[in-house]
Amino acid sequence: MTPIYPASILAIVTLFVVPTWGRCAEQSVRDDHPHPPLLPAGWDAVQAGDEVLGRLVRVSAPQVKGAHDAEFVCVGERAYIVEHDNDVQPGHSAGRSMYCVLSIVNLNTLEVEKTIPLAKSEQVFENVTLPAGACFVPRILKLDEHTLRCYFASEDGNRREAQTWYRDFDLRSQTFETSIHKAKLKTAAGVFDMQPRYFHADAVAQGLRKPAKKYGLYLFDSFKQFEGTTYVAINNWPGKQNALARVHDDRVTFEILGHFNEPQSQQLSEAAVNRLPDGTWMAICRNDGGNYHFTTSQDGVTWDVAKELPFVQKGLNSKPTFNQFGGVYYLGWQEATRIKGCNRSVFNVDISRDCQTWERKYRFETSESFQYPTLHDHQGTVWLTISQSDHGGSSDRIMFGKLEDLARP
Repeated sequence: MTPIYPASILAIVTLFVVPTWGRCAEQSVRDDHPHPPLLPAGWDAVQAGDEVLGRLVRVSAPQVKGAHDAEFVCVGERAYIVEHDNDVQPGHSAGRSMYCVLSIVNLNTLEVEKTIPLAKSEQVFENVTLPAGACFVPRILKLDEHTLRCYFASEDGNRREAQTWYRDFDLRSQTFETSIHKAKLKTAAGVFDMQPRYFHADAVAQGLRKPAKKYGLYLFDSFKQFEGTTYVAINNWPGKQNALARVHDDRVTFEILGHFNEPQSQQLSEAAVNRLPDGTWMAICRNDGGNYHFTTSQDGVTWDVAKELPFVQKGLNSKPTFNQFGGVYYLGWQEATRIKGCNRSVFNVDISRDCQTWERKYRFETSESFQYPTLHDHQGTVWLTISQSDHGGSSDRIMFGKLEDLARP
């Protein structure tokens, strides 16, 4: 991409402007870099959010009592959505009762056509039996014309070392392979099974001082392609570790490019990553110690010390999103404001052409919560999944629907 702006985080801080925090998104344009606004005058971000909420449908099966953190890909006229569920209690802290499924949704009718089990504790496969433990944080990637690859973590707290596995799904037969396989992690020390200890050791070699955890290593952000290469943000939530990884062509090996864990006084995790207009990497990180923090990198290897930026205020410790659709950036983040006392009940989506001037396009406000969204463009339509709640902010079901149709050139 052609360089446009300075790439240091100091320059980014001075270039970004704070969007309006009310119902209408006003446009703020720098005099020395004018851009026509992306949204019309008087745009009502809350109304826009309400319209999206009104057309979402439940994906989770009727018996599910707790569900969280879905991901999906669209192929043809269907969405293939992975989520982790449990049938025993609200939320996603049901331990070994947590299992993963793949749901198929018709994009024309929004009907759930089929829900197919992906993995559960102690499941017997053709080549291996999973140990006891939660099957957690599934992710999905289109491997080729006929195959989807589904990843998941098998973990049991600090009782054993967690492992990330994958299982392939055949689009023609609509069935899973009968075997599962271990994902691999490439660090400076070599190639290993994808387990938290190797991720932690690599971070320690780069200065991390936080203790190791035997669980919590996840492929967290959506898979994203830049210049023909696929990347994903990896994190360990309990260990408060973050890194950018390059996905090898085999879609088995995840190579750590660079860690971003500073300042270690903060509790950073669950990052979303993208590229700025000048090619600089930027990550927005959840912070269990306060507001979201941002860090940048010129090469994806060496990252600046993360800090707050003025266009995100009153952020809550929850998953952010950072996408680009049709040449426009979409930055999504959870606000601490509560609707009727519900946790994670306000989520903002701000948009920008250049990552300088931000406008509030959606403000989702609901007492059923709006959390852990995932957004993807499919044939000019942006679709999304979210986790919602019947219990004051827990994560009880996955919802799916259309965010918007992108403007045609």
